[in-house]
Amino acid sequence: MPQRSNGTNAKRVNLALQGGGAHGAFTWGVLDALIADGRLEFEGISGASAGAMNAVAVAQGWLDGGRDGAREALERFWGRVAAHQALMPLRNAPWEQAIWGHDLTYSLAYQGFENFVRTFSPYQFNPLDWNPLRQVIQETMDFDRLRAASPHKLFISATDVATGKARVFTERELSVEVLTASACLPFLFQAPTIDGKRYWDGGYSGNPPLWPLFETCTPEDIILVEINPINRAELPTSAPDILNRLNEIGMTTALRGEMRAIAFVQRLRDEGRVDAARYRRLHVHAIHDEEAMVAYNVSTKFNADLGFLRELKALGEAAARGWLADHFVDVGVRDSVDIRARYL
Repeated sequence: MPQRSNGTNAKRVNLALQGGGAHGAFTWGVLDALIADGRLEFEGISGASAGAMNAVAVAQGWLDGGRDGAREALERFWGRVAAHQALMPLRNAPWEQAIWGHDLTYSLAYQGFENFVRTFSPYQFNPLDWNPLRQVIQETMDFDRLRAASPHKLFISATDVATGKARVFTERELSVEVLTASACLPFLFQAPTIDGKRYWDGGYSGNPPLWPLFETCTPEDIILVEINPINRAELPTSAPDILNRLNEIGMTTALRGEMRAIAFVQRLRDEGRVDAARYRRLHVHAIHDEEAMVAYNVSTKFNADLGFLRELKALGEAAARGWLADHFVDVGVRDSVDIRARYL
């Protein structure tokens, strides 16, 4: 897609990026399309897990080379993820891929993986805490430069193991440990220690966190990029489908709570029951392709095959372009998503 000039009329927004393993490649596509379009500028970006990776990749690339640099950084990050995955055993054999496609649920490798991690903890089978994602982060991010001169306000969530509370790290606190903490799956990796506290995946407590965006950023518009389906029409009846739905519900519970709070305050503001000068009118937007994403279960969040990542990226690009065509005019004016209908 040709890149448009942002000129002086670009609308400033905040981004909130969900986490969800390899499904974060959908967000890669959304970001690539929004950046290439050129009509939006980003002040704050919040993210959890894969959303945090995308957020920092955008900031790193923008720092290195503006819009083109941001798109290149996203390409480089997900390319490195796929390259490391190619060396891992957790993938479908050719004959399994021919039968199940990207779904790993019934593959021998995934079945063995699930049984193994339900029996042994990472403190037993991974005493040296080897984490391929840490290598990818080290290869693609320059935290010294980002802490000093990030072009965006960043809000990276992780979950305090001891309290269960969300901890949100800013761009001035970025490090390898912060990012690995935000994406730390507790049955695979040891909890990183930061300032004497242990952390797990940020998706458990804020996927993604919204409150830093409206408390510390100027734009009134938040664009939420969703990769975890909110709704499923069919009742899950098999064990894998039940576990998959539980994962989706768990990864959206905190988001629903924040949306409820936003809707409540907005209603009080519209009714004149709170100080309008103190409580800003927020405009909430959501980019997703729930119809497509419901086809991918939790096992596919571990599938970082480059072909699959590019398939997800293409879905994200299409979703972003559709949203721009239908709702760019709403930015700065109104919500483009019905909060109550979708989340409450």
